[in-house]
Amino acid sequence: MDFLQPGTWAEALAARAEHPGAVPIAGGTDVMVELNFDRYRPPALLDLTRVSELTQWSVEGPAVRLGAGVTYTRIINELGCQLPGLAMASRTVGSPQIRNRGTVGGNLGTASPAGDAHPALLAAEAEVEVASVRGTRRIPITEFYVGVKRNAREADELIAAIWINLPSGPQQFSKIGTRNAMAIAVCSFGLALYPDRRMVGTGIGSAAPTPRIAAEAAQFLAEGLEEAGLWESRAELPRSLAVEFGTRVKESASPIDDVRGTAAYRLHSLAIMAARTASWAWTDYRKAG
Repeated sequence: MDFLQPGTWAEALAARAEHPGAVPIAGGTDVMVELNFDRYRPPALLDLTRVSELTQWSVEGPAVRLGAGVTYTRIINELGCQLPGLAMASRTVGSPQIRNRGTVGGNLGTASPAGDAHPALLAAEAEVEVASVRGTRRIPITEFYVGVKRNAREADELIAAIWINLPSGPQQFSKIGTRNAMAIAVCSFGLALYPDRRMVGTGIGSAAPTPRIAAEAAQFLAEGLEEAGLWESRAELPRSLAVEFGTRVKESASPIDDVRGTAAYRLHSLAIMAARTASWAWTDYRKAG
């Protein structure tokens, strides 16, 4: 196995073009597990830890450009206000040691349906910036996941950054695992309120072949809030509306039975998480008013 270690972004893209079969590695929290268990042996590893451009973030207009190599710990410590949903999700990732190494770019590269960052990114309507020696393009997050652990990158592309709009309203995240900490998600859910557009964003994790949104449920909740005049009044969210929202989120999922939980348990949990996150986010919205 070859080991490639570029020092700049340009060198990384050139190495990727020359070795399209090389597996990118930054934190290594997913890749090294696969290697240690001998599940696969790539022809080369492309180490990106020396590429400083990937470890930077900036606010550019209405959005945060988050470098693919920014760790979960930094998101928690530095971006809790700008990216509240993603910061919440980051706090549930593994142990402190894993959060110190793991990156959102790695989560996207692996594209596991159980990845903790995905529901928050979906709810926030993020875009994934990918690049190659041919140029740069942005992929809407809803189009990025194309299959189980498969994403929309071309063979010569690397994930450069994630673009996430600054929130116009509260965001929430909830996750259920086999234990309270250091556990892969049995299922997870992210939610974002958009008072400026009177819309709702959603993200489902570990309850379908790919991370996905619950579009019909989001539209139902947004319309329910509008019809009841709640966006203006900021009155209490009716429990019946939250419960029905949870039921409709559940209908958007298609989980399977596996060692972590049954499909039925995932659906039940997802409905509860969706109702709760809607209530939590709405409470935050009322307080902000």
